[in-house]
Amino acid sequence: MKKIAVIPARYAATRFPAKLMQILGNKTVIRHTYDNTVATALFDDVIVATDSKMIFNEIVSNGGKAVMSRKEHESGSDRIAEAIEDLDIDVIINVQGDEPFLEKEPLARLLDSFNDTEVHIASLMHPIQENEVNNPNIVKVITDKAGNALYFSRSCIPYKRDPAASFTYHRHIGVYGYRKKALLDFVGWEIGRLEQVEKLEQLRYLENGVKIRMITTAFSAIGIDTPEDLENARKLL
Repeated sequence: MKKIAVIPARYAATRFPAKLMQILGNKTVIRHTYDNTVATALFDDVIVATDSKMIFNEIVSNGGKAVMSRKEHESGSDRIAEAIEDLDIDVIINVQGDEPFLEKEPLARLLDSFNDTEVHIASLMHPIQENEVNNPNIVKVITDKAGNALYFSRSCIPYKRDPAASFTYHRHIGVYGYRKKALLDFVGWEIGRLEQVEKLEQLRYLENGVKIRMITTAFSAIGIDTPEDLENARKLL
């Protein structure tokens, strides 16, 4: 199975423009993400797909691999699909460019899920506390008995009608694995009704009847979406 990691890297992020080029320690956020992904030694190749010559040059000038993509992509999945369309590969892992602390263990488990031929898309989830479930910035996911996603939402799912009922809530971590055909199918579909309402692109798969296998991990993602996140990341580093 030939497997690669692709890091979609858009320069003009809505909440924090140019966040990927901010300095974290002794190098940029995007280089931390790229170098950490390469260091896992899990992939046949690691590529940054970007609409920015600045990000492209940052990666290539430091010995990495990057490709230029169109600016008008709606999502990271669209940007990745353009980058891999003509490549001879089996599985693609979508590593978010603003996740500089991503670890090997969750990526390895994500790749292992594709040993099951029934899995076409997989993603990660992490247990959270009940005081986090009403935060719309934390995307929740619920699964069936086989571990496939039933639904993703910014709302609290499920709602506990009985306050005494025991339930472990899970946060969706936006790291995905796809078989190549599944990703190319995705970008050919129209944006779905639920996707439009929740602003969650993974709902497009569910609306088209495609299962997403969820992998539970102890890893808790630390993304950089705001200047405050960057300051916290600097303290953590």
